[in-house]
Amino acid sequence: MAFSPVFLSIVFVMRNQSAHVEKILSNAVSFIAPLVADYEIIVVDNASGDDSISTLKMLTNQSGLPNLQVYALTKEVDSDTASWVGLENALGDFIAVINPLTDDINFLPYMLDEALNGADAVFADNQLKLPQSFAYRVFNSIFNRLYKQFNGIDLSKEAPQYRLLGKRVVNFILQHPCPAMTYRHLPVTGGFARVNLNYSATPDIPHKKRVGQSINLGMRLLVSSTRAPMRLVTLLCLFGAIANLIYSVYVVAIFFMRPDIASGWASISLQQSGMFFLISLVLLVLGEYVIQMASLSNEGPLYHVGQEFTSARMTRYEKLNIEEAIISPTNASKAISQRFF
Repeated sequence: MAFSPVFLSIVFVMRNQSAHVEKILSNAVSFIAPLVADYEIIVVDNASGDDSISTLKMLTNQSGLPNLQVYALTKEVDSDTASWVGLENALGDFIAVINPLTDDINFLPYMLDEALNGADAVFADNQLKLPQSFAYRVFNSIFNRLYKQFNGIDLSKEAPQYRLLGKRVVNFILQHPCPAMTYRHLPVTGGFARVNLNYSATPDIPHKKRVGQSINLGMRLLVSSTRAPMRLVTLLCLFGAIANLIYSVYVVAIFFMRPDIASGWASISLQQSGMFFLISLVLLVLGEYVIQMASLSNEGPLYHVGQEFTSARMTRYEKLNIEEAIISPTNASKAISQRFF
């Protein structure tokens, strides 16, 4: 890829990677610096329990890496929320979100080429996946099929985590009450020009995903991106109300047509069907109310930044080549007099 006169932001989400973080960031700086006019590397530490914070602080001192920003979270959040921390604080014309455990930064120039050619969002899918547990693969397959049925998008193939977004897309996501969820299912919510690319690269560091956390995130994605699950509940309530109404008509018909029925059967049946009819109607109204409120709700903050520190060196400031000069009031008056007289 040729040199591009753009400002590129790169977001890394890390957790307990103190042994690899310096190598990852150093390689990123060496790779990105010659490609673009200016850059910044944003590291979101997802509440690491090892020495990652100490290592990152060392990398931001005067002798460390340039253009590095670190956001250390006080508690662990899902990967989408952690990625949004970096996106929300990025300043670049384009922002790349990279998982250093699975994504290959060497493919980034191809993604940047597509963005420079007009793509608002560029997604890259690594064809060489790390083996996951059987339970994770089963739940992941079920989730992707349901999501595609509801939204027409296969998240695993059409919206992978490795992505490059323009600033216009980030500003669009900022308008949503739950930006982290909108960021994850971006192809569903935004009508932006997007490009999907495939590549093959062996991940450097093994990474196992947790089934429980993935199920929780999957359920949040389903209910936040579509009304279909709740709509299914309301349809079942409507079906229950109609079925009980029909059953009540059936009981009344039997009561008049069959005089030999057991004593009390008609009254008990009507009582039960009427009660379930009312319950179904109440649940139907509540379901529709939940759907409406869910579309208008605004959750509280999804994360809290406990520490924030920046590199002592910023190359874009060094490039400005600005010299400070102290002008005394007397010299300033003389300069003004000479200019106007």
